[in-house]
Amino acid sequence: MSPTLEGKLDGSGVHVALVVSRVNDLVTSRLLAGAEDCLERHGCPADQRTVVRVPGSWEIPPVVQRLVAQGPYDVVIALGALIRGETPHFDFLAGQVTRGLAQISLQSRIPVIYGVLTTDTVAQALDRSGAKAGNKGWEAALSALEMTDLFRRLERGVTA
Repeated sequence: MSPTLEGKLDGSGVHVALVVSRVNDLVTSRLLAGAEDCLERHGCPADQRTVVRVPGSWEIPPVVQRLVAQGPYDVVIALGALIRGETPHFDFLAGQVTRGLAQISLQSRIPVIYGVLTTDTVAQALDRSGAKAGNKGWEAALSALEMTDLFRRLERGVTA
């Protein structure tokens, strides 16, 4: 069997920035609560976390870009909720926010985790923020911890 390299879910010593949209706060506050609960349970206490609130999802990528460039974070988690309306506004925003975060992630020295919901209805967003389909904020935090450890292992040249 081939050796496998993967990150561990250990938040000790991990400094996390959580960038959270205020638009659709009913949903994003639940995503944030899920992420913070996950981080706490995996050894990343509140004094190692910084929450940065932004007006909406459009503002997430430029703030993430600054946090990545200026540090002192080991990982940045983007949390937002885009809910489809009656105009094409949703399509433009969802595409551009996703593209912006993907570009930052590919150019970054640290992991950038995508936790922006794109749903058709408020009910779907609520389901994905803890009501029925788990909490995507929690899942984003798990990814953050695993990817942070993996990035560190890769930097050290660990192969398995």
